[in-house]
Amino acid sequence: MGQLWGLGPPKDTKLDPPKDTPFTSEQLSQAGFTGSDENTAIYVAVKGTVFDVSSKRELYGPGGAYSVFAGKDASRALGKSSTDPQDVVADVSTLDESQLEVLDKWYTFFSERYNIVGKVV
Repeated sequence: MGQLWGLGPPKDTKLDPPKDTPFTSEQLSQAGFTGSDENTAIYVAVKGTVFDVSSKRELYGPGGAYSVFAGKDASRALGKSSTDPQDVVADVSTLDESQLEVLDKWYTFFSERYNIVGKVV
């Protein structure tokens, strides 16, 4: 996973006001939010916040470098800079301080680029 910290928000990014639609983990993982159909949205949760990453289907959709995150809360994996499917879970209790800082940077990265569509409940 690339180190993207110094980039700042992309130019000309216009984000919609955040939504607070509740999603269960089960709802998030349904085919409708994993990009399995090219006409459906792709959602990734980070720290319980659900982001619509559909604009980067080539990365998060089937066959993409980060497709393992689609329809899941990827918090632990992002904190560990991992794409191992076993790490793609919301539980961050095993992350150390430096990994939690990495996770916070990824959260900022996502919030500057993708619309917030809800929260995992």
